[in-house]
Amino acid sequence: MRAPLLLAALTLLGACASPLPAPDPQQAWIELRSEPGDLLMAERLDGRRLNDGRYFQIAPGAHRLEASYRFEVQVGPLIGREPVQMLCYLRLDHDAFAAGARYRLVARHYLFQPRLWLEDADGRRLAEGRERHCIHQ
Repeated sequence: MRAPLLLAALTLLGACASPLPAPDPQQAWIELRSEPGDLLMAERLDGRRLNDGRYFQIAPGAHRLEASYRFEVQVGPLIGREPVQMLCYLRLDHDAFAAGARYRLVARHYLFQPRLWLEDADGRRLAEGRERHCIHQ
């Protein structure tokens, strides 16, 4: 029983450690950015599950991006309280992705409220995302 679990864990770690592919100049490249300690992962593109959650690389045009965002919220006094683990699923629609352009999908949170937006390479906000749902873990 341990061997299959170990193999699965090593496979997942290998995928995370592998280098990102070179951006295709015929597609838009979307990197993911969140605060240190938080985890933002690409989940779906236009309703289809992705194989690599570290980025989106998409054809020009309109697309729906879906991501998961994991973060901790410290509630109450700093001593003696465990932080609350949050897992949120977020969605963003944008209708003007350009070939060869680089974008950033950015996630932040204020207490229990996640925020998601899309920036261009110059840091201008292009679109706001919305929360699909969040769960406490």
